[in-house]
Amino acid sequence: MTEQPAYPRLMHTALDTTDARGLAEFYRELLGLHYRPGDEPPAAGEDDADWLVLLDADGVRRLAVQQVDGPLPRPTWPSHDVPMQLHVDYAVPSLAELERHRDRALALGAEALFDRTDDHGEPLVVLADPAGHPFCLLVAP
Repeated sequence: MTEQPAYPRLMHTALDTTDARGLAEFYRELLGLHYRPGDEPPAAGEDDADWLVLLDADGVRRLAVQQVDGPLPRPTWPSHDVPMQLHVDYAVPSLAELERHRDRALALGAEALFDRTDDHGEPLVVLADPAGHPFCLLVAP
């Protein structure tokens, strides 16, 4: 038997922001994630981390958030003046779930950028997180 080559695997997607804790909290709430041990919010008076990792229920890394000095140019998608730079797609099983999660994201501080929920082939919405990173919620099997 020949040994199969090892391939890199996606560890997590990393997002730069001028408010690492705020953005991590947004995605923690939106996606039901939890902090990697040691990345939980600090006690009063302690310095906060500048690199935070969010895990799923199985302990798999999903997102990392990195503190950077600002200001960062906010993407202007769908205009290409300041490109999207990166976006993440999140699949949901139905239009009802798409609408539910869109409403949750908006309540958590997201901004709606594009709505294609009336597309019967692939309903989707494009939102921006509180730091301006675009992400898509779409109906996919």
